[in-house]
Amino acid sequence: MKPLLVVDAANVVGSVPDGWWRDRAGAAERLRDALRGRDEEVVLVVEGKARNVSSVDDVRVVSAPGDGDDTIVEVVRAEGTGRPVTVVTADRELRQRVMALGAEVAGPTSVPRR
Repeated sequence: MKPLLVVDAANVVGSVPDGWWRDRAGAAERLRDALRGRDEEVVLVVEGKARNVSSVDDVRVVSAPGDGDDTIVEVVRAEGTGRPVTVVTADRELRQRVMALGAEVAGPTSVPRR
């Protein structure tokens, strides 16, 4: 079973002030495309105006019905058993929640933006 990489799209996209706020869905799509071709199973969790971003072959997109953090925790809980899990976020509270489930954490700079 491949390691699981769960990416907090809003947090990663928001980590660089490059005008992402003018097109949140477009910024999430660029991040999704930059995550393609990795060795891990990649899950990109989107929320808000990026909810309509679709999955592609190498990246499964999960749309949070509400708070993205809760959805990320649920993905880790449901799919992380028995394999390495890394969550990409700078959110301190979310980091603590997923670490309590056994996940590793990495900051937004650990994944490409484009």
